[in-house]
Amino acid sequence: MSGRIPPDLPSDGEIGQRLSIRLFDEGGGFRDLLGTLEGPTSVRKKDGTLAKFDPQRIFVWKVVPTP
Repeated sequence: MSGRIPPDLPSDGEIGQRLSIRLFDEGGGFRDLLGTLEGPTSVRKKDGTLAKFDPQRIFVWKVVPTP
């Protein structure tokens, strides 16, 4: 991850909004989270589970409209 400019991180203003977050995976590559931002390190997924993540591992993120 060195040599790259980190993205702006989701802020308190995005809490409660639906986000798509692409994270650097520890094993290489990426993994994606989609859900409602509950806090600076957690997303509530569609199935109701809470997924925790390290904000420093965010590659890119965006607000996604609710279907």
